[in-house]
Amino acid sequence: MTFQIRHAIFATVMAVLAGCSLPADVDAPQVALGDFRFGHNIIVVNEPEMGPLSRPQTDEAWHAALTRAMDSRFGSYEGDKFYHIGIKMDAYVLALPGVPVVFKPKSVLVVTLNMWDDALGEKVNQEAKVLTIFEGLSGESLIGSGLTQNKEKQMTTLANNMAKAIQDWILENPEWVGLPPLDAQTTDLAAAEAISETTIDDAIDN
Repeated sequence: MTFQIRHAIFATVMAVLAGCSLPADVDAPQVALGDFRFGHNIIVVNEPEMGPLSRPQTDEAWHAALTRAMDSRFGSYEGDKFYHIGIKMDAYVLALPGVPVVFKPKSVLVVTLNMWDDALGEKVNQEAKVLTIFEGLSGESLIGSGLTQNKEKQMTTLANNMAKAIQDWILENPEWVGLPPLDAQTTDLAAAEAISETTIDDAIDN
């Protein structure tokens, strides 16, 4: 097991014990992804590490949940180039019921991923990306999802958060999908804001 994965699993355990969470705005509108078109949806689930204080779940159920989440998040993009995303599930925690206030276990998912440009026939990322996915905050998870959700609901939430985190990862590297680099986007935004402010000032002066 690599250092990155061991570190991610350690973070998983700490998050469960500490009751930490990271928000994920999975209901946000779809964003532009340049020339992205979803190609192969490669999901590998082969006896992933089950963290402490976790409900067990089958590889088949995880595979189905992750596949659905990726298809839902990326299937509607119709760019000019195919990109394939490969995901290996490394570890998970599906929180057991705890004691409100005293112990509020959280669900966590750890995956390793790569993305390929079909036209170039090569990966777009130089190193595999390890993501640690938390369930985020909601009315149901605030007191610990083990108390309010069955494991299918917990798994679906983690899968959807994973897909959104992968989209965010792609947007952090926009040149992969034919979008302007982040610094250029920042410059364009600043220029647009300056033009808008000038237009408002001119309107006021007139």
